Amino acid sequence: MRTRTTTVSAGLAAALATVLLLTGCTASGGNPKGQGGSSAAAPAPVVPGGGSGYEGPRPQDQNLLAWTGDPNDAGHVTAQSAAGVAGRVTLVRIVLREQITWSNIWLGLAGIDPNAQLSQNFLGVYDAKGTLRASTADISPQLMTDAIAKPLPLTKPFTAAPGTYFIALLLNGSWATNALTLKSTGAGISVNAGLTPPNLRYSTVLTGQTSLPATVNLGEQSTSTINTGWASQWYAVS
Repeated sequence: MRTRTTTVSAGLAAALATVLLLTGCTASGGNPKGQGGSSAAAPAPVVPGGGSGYEGPRPQDQNLLAWTGDPNDAGHVTAQSAAGVAGRVTLVRIVLREQITWSNIWLGLAGIDPNAQLSQNFLGVYDAKGTLRASTADISPQLMTDAIAKPLPLTKPFTAAPGTYFIALLLNGSWATNALTLKSTGAGISVNAGLTPPNLRYSTVLTGQTSLPATVNLGEQSTSTINTGWASQWYAVS
């Protein structure tokens, strides 16, 4: 009986040792000595956009440097009477993420008034301090032809560092309100949600202007005209 008990005990001990050995292999990645690192696979990299790889249109996709929004979303047409905006400086904010050489402002001209009498109309760029960085020549002729998106050159290109800028539009003359129209996002009052002067995304400043002033006080940004339906225009940069 003693011999048989010893034999059984030795068998159990051998089995237990085998189990412990296998457990050690599993815990150490299959290496009995715990060497060679873990066998667990590295987590897959996270792809922005839920793995689809789609990030939406960029200005560079259309040979542009920046824009106030995807032109595919600028499906609205906005108009305003001469009494409402003539002599006012309309500002649309744009934020640059990298340094560029700014040469043109693209405007979405949606409709023209062949009987309009236009003069002293300009586009320009103000920086976050309200300083005029560049402007176009009088764009009155370009507002009378070709209702398309068109680049309007600055009289002198400038180097624009990353930061906040305001594209300025000054209109003067007489025109039929619903004939001279611009492409816009359709956003009026809501475009400034969460913002206050001097950081409004869409606003007007001053009255009675016949040229873009060298400086504007962005703390005086107003939404009174914006709230009448003068929807935020679409612009791009090249």
